[in-house]
Amino acid sequence: MSVEIEAIKNKIHALVNEYVELKFVKKDFVPHQQNVPVSGKVFDADDINSIVDASLDGWFTTGRFNIEFEKTLAKYIGCKSVLTVNSGSSANLLAFATLTDPELGDRAIQPGDEVISVAASFPTTINPLLQYGAIPVFVDITIPSYNIDVSQIEQAITSKTKAIIIAHTLGNPFNVEEVNRIAKKHNLWLIEDCCDALGAEFNGKHVGTFGDIATLSFYPAHHITMGEGGVVFTNNAKLAKITESFRDWGRDCWCASGCDNTCGKRFDWSLGNLPYGYDHKYIYSRIGYNLKITDMQAALGLSQLKKLDGFIAKRRHNYSLLVEGLKKHSDKIILPEATPGSNPSWFGFLITLKNNAGINRNEIIKKLTDAKIDTRLLFAGDVRKQPFFKNVNYRSLGDLKNTEIVLNNTFWIGVTPMINDAMITHVVAIFDEILN
Repeated sequence: MSVEIEAIKNKIHALVNEYVELKFVKKDFVPHQQNVPVSGKVFDADDINSIVDASLDGWFTTGRFNIEFEKTLAKYIGCKSVLTVNSGSSANLLAFATLTDPELGDRAIQPGDEVISVAASFPTTINPLLQYGAIPVFVDITIPSYNIDVSQIEQAITSKTKAIIIAHTLGNPFNVEEVNRIAKKHNLWLIEDCCDALGAEFNGKHVGTFGDIATLSFYPAHHITMGEGGVVFTNNAKLAKITESFRDWGRDCWCASGCDNTCGKRFDWSLGNLPYGYDHKYIYSRIGYNLKITDMQAALGLSQLKKLDGFIAKRRHNYSLLVEGLKKHSDKIILPEATPGSNPSWFGFLITLKNNAGINRNEIIKKLTDAKIDTRLLFAGDVRKQPFFKNVNYRSLGDLKNTEIVLNNTFWIGVTPMINDAMITHVVAIFDEILN
């Protein structure tokens, strides 16, 4: 890079720093005037400058920043392969699509096969099953972990069962060691949806590294953000290869963008019914997609990764303050608890109203909203009750009593790094007013 170009880039960085300082001024929190957010992006001038650097490269598709991001995240998680995609929902789609591939032989998931999950989830954890013709089998959850009841899983397994796909609820790991044991015992695939759980650990090991394949999301609400974006990650080289093909149009070629003839025999392949020597770059072995990200997104993600440990520490701090402040109301509300053996990377703070709370969920949410405290429900609540599920073929193990409780009585408030101690004090004070 020439001295002149470097000087211009330095000027651009300086202007970005000045712009961010003026544009995104942090104000002192004033109760009842400013919102206590439930989630949101946390960024600084370094993040914006990273995006600027990628755009100044003039290489707008996946490139050098993406390569570095995948490598850095793989090292952080402790896995062999990280593949970026355009969203966490796309990551779930690709992870499931991978397990349908004929290359997996008898273990490939086919239409009519059963997949175990939970109904208290985000829809796109479940949707890929439906899109590929599999049948969801729902098991109940436990409260206050809000994760799958592992004691019921084996009762749900039949000769048609091929896989288990479940999320670590709001950053609180499910008992992944036990679920993985059951999966291996019955020769089932295990997909870990870690979209809300980046940095969470079970017995000292990162979630997502127990099962066969896992996913993350980098939507602005999550632990780090690319704006939109996600990853599929795995320690299985065959699964990684299949996933990459599905992501990249279904092509058979594995050359990176801008590269040719990595295999050394680009015009020497004979696949399908194509003529011998057909260009390998245009041979498609799967019905695929194009779900790649841009290098600007990757640049933002790479910058955000440097802050991840601090973000997680702040989330755990906010969780602890909320527990300490709200435990006095444990006769009326159920507070969230970490799964034994886990170290959650909290995404949100789940609260379930008890029958004697003296207030229903809509009423308490309205009072919190009036006090400018944002809330959310546990996503679909019970996906079986959603409009799009009306004609879906599924099976449930029992009546899912705890899922029904979540559907009617559960909501969550934020622990995002956007929240400071003064906000927590306000939240606790409002809960005191409401519940007293």
